[in-house]
Amino acid sequence: MIYYAVEKHLDDIEDPKARIDRLVEELNHHNYLYHVLDAPEISDKFYDGMFRILLELERDTGYIPPNSPSLRVGAPPLDKFDKAVHSIPMLSLDDIFSFDEVFLFDQRVRDILETADVVYTAEPKYDGLAVELTYENGRLIRAATRGDGTTGEDVTQNVMTIKTVPLSITGDDVPELIEIRGEIFMTKADFDALNKGREENAKSLFANPRNAAAGAVRQLDPAITAQRKLRITCYGTGIIKGLTLTSQTELVSWLKKHRFPTPYRFQSAKGIYEATDYIREMETARAGLPFNIDGVVVKVDEFALRQRLGEKTRSPRWAVAYKYQAHQAQTRIINIVPSIGRTGVITPIAILEPVLVGGVTVSRSTLHNWDEIRRLEIRTGDTVIIERAGDVIPKVVCVLRHDAASDTQLAEPEVCPECGSKAVREEGGAVLRCVGLNCPPQLHGRIIHFASRAALNIDGLGEKIAVQLFESGLVKDFTDIFRLTKEDLEKLPRFAEKSAVNLIQAIEKSKAATLSRFIFALGIRHSGEFASRLIALHYETIESLYGVKADALSLIKQMGDKTSSAIAEFFADERNIKTIETLKTLGLTITNPDYGAVEYKDEYKDEYKDKDTTDVKDAGRRLAGLTFVITGTLPVARKDVEGQIRGAGGAVSPSVSKQTTCLIAGESPGFKLDKARALGVRTVSYDEYLAIFWPFSE
Repeated sequence: MIYYAVEKHLDDIEDPKARIDRLVEELNHHNYLYHVLDAPEISDKFYDGMFRILLELERDTGYIPPNSPSLRVGAPPLDKFDKAVHSIPMLSLDDIFSFDEVFLFDQRVRDILETADVVYTAEPKYDGLAVELTYENGRLIRAATRGDGTTGEDVTQNVMTIKTVPLSITGDDVPELIEIRGEIFMTKADFDALNKGREENAKSLFANPRNAAAGAVRQLDPAITAQRKLRITCYGTGIIKGLTLTSQTELVSWLKKHRFPTPYRFQSAKGIYEATDYIREMETARAGLPFNIDGVVVKVDEFALRQRLGEKTRSPRWAVAYKYQAHQAQTRIINIVPSIGRTGVITPIAILEPVLVGGVTVSRSTLHNWDEIRRLEIRTGDTVIIERAGDVIPKVVCVLRHDAASDTQLAEPEVCPECGSKAVREEGGAVLRCVGLNCPPQLHGRIIHFASRAALNIDGLGEKIAVQLFESGLVKDFTDIFRLTKEDLEKLPRFAEKSAVNLIQAIEKSKAATLSRFIFALGIRHSGEFASRLIALHYETIESLYGVKADALSLIKQMGDKTSSAIAEFFADERNIKTIETLKTLGLTITNPDYGAVEYKDEYKDEYKDKDTTDVKDAGRRLAGLTFVITGTLPVARKDVEGQIRGAGGAVSPSVSKQTTCLIAGESPGFKLDKARALGVRTVSYDEYLAIFWPFSE
């Protein structure tokens, strides 16, 4: 429906290029409203519909305007960054740490200018990465890091992926050339989400948002930068040709007019006392800001006065950076305990003597992982410096003194502290993880996965019902699902007799499982639906997997080493085997129709009969020459299916065309399904896709 709504929105424009221009203009407008002003006017679905149509039109016509939002998705990876020389050096600011130094700065300025009063501006000092954006006749032609102030790195492709960076400037006051300087940063919320995702995928964590932003800007693959949700604030200029600006206040006004993000609560200060008032106000507001700041920048407002004041070797005389004191404190580690997260990650936690840090009492701090403990040589009883990283997350910075009575570090646990299952660390990884099926912190998520459509397909056992079952105490163990009765469910709020009967029937039906679905339902790390089917092809029963070795699993064609190790570790844990055996006593039966299958199912033998399948066993060629489009919600992660297709030589396109080989339609498919049918493109369900293209021939 959204597709047709957008098409109707463009009914008055027939020329494809004119349609593209309209879409580019409107999408850029809505990007600005959403990402800069936080005031969207249209729904996300309508925006997505406009963007998809733009991509199709640009692909079909080959016409891509220089300010098209499609350019933000990321260009091909680079081999290295080119050097970028700044026309005017990007100088550092002198740091000051007290109001006495603020007043001395003001005194020096007034002495040089021989005036009693000076108008300043004040703005937050963002904790990010300084960059320079160069626009020629309104078009962004280069983005460069600060580097050493004279020479930086050309990061244009990466910066173009940042949605708050205008790709072009329009209007009647566009300069022939302008270099705009600013700071790229990441919000606290986006930083937390990034680290959370990295933790779940056993990747090392970023220390703070600044490091994460700097690392993202310097990625050789712009597609990675595009995923990091970076932002920018603009506050200065280098060379300007064809435009006259007389003050910082006028510059910020011009930047806002042309949709550049500008510093939060930028303020003009008539005299140094208004500037110090601003510094106090921002220090109070600092903890509640959605991004990190480490101070306030005070600048002389008028550019003509700046020219008279001049510059020193590495810093201007007309500006200073007032730096807030770091939120650090000294305390002692009382104990170090392992903590288990909902994804099974085991993290060492330092229990601290309570101490006030930046107005907050801190008594616990994450130590991230055991490599960090070894790096800092942390032991129980040590006196340490802690810091609220980003003014939010407590972090141990360093050890001041070791406790003489404690000469050993906390050993990396061999078993999970919650459930006693085996604790494993992936080869080359820093994260320790519990493999227990019944681990309490993981149980909620595991059961939702266990009941999902691609697993045992327990209709009616979704997240809300799972929460009810946990909170009521009816499900304390993985096997409790199969012990539920109608009477149990009827005791729960909003559970009528019919809904209780339906759920019990769905649970009973799920007890008749195939081996591939059951393995997938167990939620073994790195073992998705594809790997589960591979295992079922080569192992006839669940019992044959008990104690299986990783080396044996890795002999299966297309089975990766990480997956083999994760499956072996899971079935090496006696608690997991005991849980499976208990499920069997409660009625679980497992059949394996996949075992030994070597041919396409009969109903699909004629599908794509013209495709060369002589090397169908070679996963790298299986889908060569085929183009797929995916729409709707699949029973597995879409990125996994896309990776499977690309890994087999196929292509994945964001839009349907006559060149599309096949459209894979999940639940709630969008306009792509209608378009595929209109074009006569083959459409299949996910199960049909597996049956046709992945028959697991040997």
